[in-house]
Amino acid sequence: MAHTKLEILERDGFVVLDNFGAPVPPEEYMTMEYVDWKSGGDTNFAPIASAFGDMECAGFWDHGKPDKDGIWTKNAELCPTLVRWTEDAGARYGRVRTIKLNPNTYEEAVGNMHPDDNNRLNPDGEGWVVRAWLQLTDNPDSYMVTREAKDDVASEKHISLPAGAQFVVDSERLWHAVHHPGPEPRFALIVSFESGPALERWIGARLPQGARA
Repeated sequence: MAHTKLEILERDGFVVLDNFGAPVPPEEYMTMEYVDWKSGGDTNFAPIASAFGDMECAGFWDHGKPDKDGIWTKNAELCPTLVRWTEDAGARYGRVRTIKLNPNTYEEAVGNMHPDDNNRLNPDGEGWVVRAWLQLTDNPDSYMVTREAKDDVASEKHISLPAGAQFVVDSERLWHAVHHPGPEPRFALIVSFESGPALERWIGARLPQGARA
């Protein structure tokens, strides 16, 4: 039995939503506890929801469960806007965390491109797990690089990262990493969501006006 997937992600593997608008208070993501976890470059992550609410970033499969039904960590008490953003989707969520990415070059970003492991232990017939991003710092010169395969330069696309940028990516399908020239670290929220009617409605309500059905 196949997993439920979102039709809107079929063409490009990602969709860019309207800007979030209201700035997220920096104290929500600057004061959280971060752990040294590397993914796509020189990074640290602040776990907001993990497999069992512990302050760790391990894959849920390490605990025998799919990347769904995350449990809030103590960091969640410090970031009400990010918790509300996650819960407003109405979809099952797994890993919820903010990323701190130090500056890099385009070549370093391409070298760090990777697909995510979102659907290990995901039961057949349930929704495919994708990831949603909310850009926290204002980095309009930075962008996420996506490719269908690491060496498939012809398929490369860029997602710009001004403050409030929101987008959903089938990040197990696409190779991706962020080019962030800096000079300060870049911060963003990343949430694993289950594909299904709830996430589809959430995306549909946030599409740019001209892209809505």
